[in-house]
Amino acid sequence: MNGISAEIGIIGGSGFSSVADGAREVTLTTPYGEPSAPLSLTEAGGRTVAFLPRHGRDHRRPPHRINYRANLWALHSVGVRQILAPCAVGSLRPELGPGVMVVPDQLVDRTSGRARTYFDDAAVHVPFADPYCPVGRETALGAAAATGQDCVDGGTMVVIEGPRLSSRAESQWYAAQGWSLVDMTGCPEATLARELALCYVPVALVTDLDAGLGVGPEARRDELFTIFHEGLDRLRALVLATVGRLPRVRACGCPRALEDAALPAEENHLGSLPA
Repeated sequence: MNGISAEIGIIGGSGFSSVADGAREVTLTTPYGEPSAPLSLTEAGGRTVAFLPRHGRDHRRPPHRINYRANLWALHSVGVRQILAPCAVGSLRPELGPGVMVVPDQLVDRTSGRARTYFDDAAVHVPFADPYCPVGRETALGAAAATGQDCVDGGTMVVIEGPRLSSRAESQWYAAQGWSLVDMTGCPEATLARELALCYVPVALVTDLDAGLGVGPEARRDELFTIFHEGLDRLRALVLATVGRLPRVRACGCPRALEDAALPAEENHLGSLPA
């Protein structure tokens, strides 16, 4: 690859620390501070890819201390316009057991206190009715079908503050709302991606049944990681298969998310956002 540029970003979650050997590392600064780690630039599926581990290389950044604004800004600054976001989640539905992969279609934000917008000095309303790119979702599901991977289409992911897991009462309440998955990092990651007019798609791997399902004691942290690592090869294969199938020219509505809104101003100004 010539220069510092990439078409597609992958934000890796717990255990998802790389996508390919021999990647070129690029250290960036942003108006919002340092991202979680240097970007790793590589090629996959005939596309240029920037990989960023959201928790840092050594998994030392807990969900509430991740610099989400710097992470998304860094990816955008090298040309990324489409993002795949593999993540480990808990399940609120017994049919979505450990090892199941899901491409959610909806999100509920239960976090608090996180820096969640680039628009601190402007009254801007960003559309978010459908939080994930529809074309990216269909591409991921199509990649799963083409490669013989089982992947569930749709589901609501509730994002909690963490780092603690849910109480049984909280988990039962989430399930009673009809929600499917529990996560700790999907917000403000998805909202910031929308503010930058990026296509953003999570690909979730279930590690455990949440506490409210009442099937036994809470899973320990080491058990969650064991289950995640057992499914990691399948998750990585699906993400990389999706990379090669993402459209080179975006025809979804994501590039036009801010066409009627002012962009971040002054030193943080992004200028025009190409398709």
